[in-house]
Amino acid sequence: MTSDSSRAKFDEILSQHLPVLDSVQPIVDELRTVEYGLDSIRRLKLLAALESGFEVRFRPEDLTDSSFSTAGSLWRTVVGLRATTLAE
Repeated sequence: MTSDSSRAKFDEILSQHLPVLDSVQPIVDELRTVEYGLDSIRRLKLLAALESGFEVRFRPEDLTDSSFSTAGSLWRTVVGLRATTLAE
């Protein structure tokens, strides 16, 4: 999966869990997830969707508010987890 297609997949998964996001609004790295409706329940569902979609497992140290604060921080977390998974 190329980086562009991976990011598109990430954006699609993220948009499904942000109820306030307009369907035509692009997802940019600066997008603050809580401002678009990511609450604790949606965060758990998003976590499960990302783990399934990218075949990664979030570690306890990845489950921080800063990891989930913006689309960019969450994308960087997923990329890091994928790199770790592929290296194993």
